[in-house]
Amino acid sequence: MAIRIVTADQVRALLTMPRCVEAMAAAMTAASTGQIKTPPRNIFPLLDDSAYFGVMPGSATATIGYGAKVISLHPDNPADGRPAIQGFVSLFDHHTGEPIAIIEGSQITGIRTAAASGLGTRELARPNARTHGILGTGVQAHTHIDAINAVREIERVVIWGRDGAKAQALVHDVATLYDCEVVAGTIEQATACDIVSAVTAASEPIVLTGQIGPGTHLNLVGAHTPKTREAEGALIGKAAIYVDSYESAMNEAGDLLLAEAEGHFSMSSIVGEIGEVVAGTKPARQSDQQITIYKSLGVVGQDLYAASLVYELASAQNIGTLVEL
Repeated sequence: MAIRIVTADQVRALLTMPRCVEAMAAAMTAASTGQIKTPPRNIFPLLDDSAYFGVMPGSATATIGYGAKVISLHPDNPADGRPAIQGFVSLFDHHTGEPIAIIEGSQITGIRTAAASGLGTRELARPNARTHGILGTGVQAHTHIDAINAVREIERVVIWGRDGAKAQALVHDVATLYDCEVVAGTIEQATACDIVSAVTAASEPIVLTGQIGPGTHLNLVGAHTPKTREAEGALIGKAAIYVDSYESAMNEAGDLLLAEAEGHFSMSSIVGEIGEVVAGTKPARQSDQQITIYKSLGVVGQDLYAASLVYELASAQNIGTLVEL
């Protein structure tokens, strides 16, 4: 019995953004049509409450196998130059139960999270959207530039961050990678773009109603607990809301739950899951003036589809290390 180990560098080389966007389309369609089984994710604090450990299992009929993402979350790590989230995705053969792969997890998470926003943008943003505002300067800011450029012909990217020096540094890092203008700007300049991606660690609203004009598509990615949010409630109330998972949204989407608590919005007003839009069972954008919001929380089905794709590509190209168990 041999297990294939795929490293972070190998994941980056294999899991290109266009490939991953298509994998997310398949994953989210499967999730919305009952072809993925995912029990609630189990993320619990360590004994001393210094960090967290998470195990997120799942099974999908259309992937090579079943498995789990296993991660650590150490919030203080970035201050020491280490990733906050580390771990791997394990895959098992669906028919035999043999373990077949261990695939580095932080790259899977980083790429598929942005690819999910890319999918939401592909389905919901105006076809003629040409500008992209990024709120945040971390890893997801970089990958979201890649993802949105993969689905729209972006001409200008405006990056905003609380730390202006980090925003300028990100511009320097990515400006030569894309065939578009990349600049640092104010939050007002970033939110005035056709597409806005919020990938911050904010716990209180930074995206305000008056900042978002008609026809904007907004990806809300950073907040992922019932008590944290990036967008104010009034904005949620005036937009068409789409989610990756109804269940996750009901339990974890503070952007939506807090707006409902304030009387701006009802969870029953969610237009649909993005998988339902891809499948054609729920409507996408209804006009060029409509504001659309995709609230992303992430589901383990995304990890399984992304990891299965990496495994298939790695096996076909004999990439990674085979270890006999």
